[in-house]
Amino acid sequence: MTHWFHRNPLKATAPVAFNYYGVAAGPAASKICSDLRSSRARLLELFTDLSCNPEMMKNAADSYFSLLQGFINSLDESTQESKLRYIQNFKWTDTLQGQVPSAQQDAVFELISMGFNVALWYTKYASRLAGKENITEDEAKEVHRSLKIAAGIFKHLKESQIPKLITPAEKGRDLEARLLEAYVVQCQAEAQEVTIARAIELKHAPGLIAALAYETANFYQKADHTLSSLEPAYSAKWRKYLHLKMCFYTAYAYCYHGQTLLASDKCGEAIRSLQEAEKFYAKAEALCKEYGETKGPGPTVKPSGHLFFRKLGNLVKNTLEKCQRENGFIYFQKIPTEAPQLELKANYGLVEPVPFEFPPTSAHWTPDTLAAFDLTKRPKDDSTKSKPEETVKPVKEPDIKPQKDTGCSIS
Repeated sequence: MTHWFHRNPLKATAPVAFNYYGVAAGPAASKICSDLRSSRARLLELFTDLSCNPEMMKNAADSYFSLLQGFINSLDESTQESKLRYIQNFKWTDTLQGQVPSAQQDAVFELISMGFNVALWYTKYASRLAGKENITEDEAKEVHRSLKIAAGIFKHLKESQIPKLITPAEKGRDLEARLLEAYVVQCQAEAQEVTIARAIELKHAPGLIAALAYETANFYQKADHTLSSLEPAYSAKWRKYLHLKMCFYTAYAYCYHGQTLLASDKCGEAIRSLQEAEKFYAKAEALCKEYGETKGPGPTVKPSGHLFFRKLGNLVKNTLEKCQRENGFIYFQKIPTEAPQLELKANYGLVEPVPFEFPPTSAHWTPDTLAAFDLTKRPKDDSTKSKPEETVKPVKEPDIKPQKDTGCSIS
């Protein structure tokens, strides 16, 4: 089964040369600076390289992060920070607020911002893979795992790294708790979509599918609620996506719950459940149109034209007609005025983020290497600081054209 996922743009960053003339003395210190420069450039290149896979991304990210740790942590593993933590100014844009960058002279800010982009890459990789025609079981597992890895990175940033920042995250920016929580929950919900597709394919019990769909709808509702206090100008499109997916999976839940009721000879209640599914499907359809017309970060697509969307519409219609036929021939049950309460709890298939930790400090960092950096020799007109007029160019992301009749989006 193909999927369609909304994606916000990657964060962009100003180049960092890691040139500390006079400060970094000796070949070991120069080598560290050179490796930082090249490993950062390599990681940034991979974000838009369509041939990049999770193994390549992990290796490149670990290479850069392990070197950057020398700018953050002391080498004796004490709680003391590195003397180099505040030597370099880093500048990053925001996924929602366009190309207006934030800058902090703090290596922790760089670690978090680059980590955020790595998590975004995993979501975009999953989106590209999930939109393929005839996705294989192994590819579906890869989508599922990539989304769980992304959720784990966002969760780790929110809980373990953001509190270390000296300058708190600005309101409505990527590093604010509300946005990070929304990203975590969205990744969990999307991974559960893969679980639901697999459960349908393997013809699992309708009760399990209904429960998973209901839990997934709740995840989308939670993510949408998390963003409710943000400025609509830059959050409206994202929230339309979360709302339409909430309606979509609520329709799924009512549809499969109706099948469970029919199997229990509760045909009248089954019809009412299917009518509710029809109502939520119509809401999702209207929101699809609104999503396509809403300006803001994210792809310009028509979700209602995707296969994943159309298949549910047909399923709801056919199941409702079947229930109505059987009620007219066999059951003759009264149809309740109130929709059945969905108090469904899934015991299997619920997604948890994969725990994430940044790699330890690179072995290239030794006490002698660190001693070779002499901060007393920093020039007074410190050139490591970003110049006010320095602009940050947006990331040119590959334009993924949807394949025929699939749920692929521009990722």
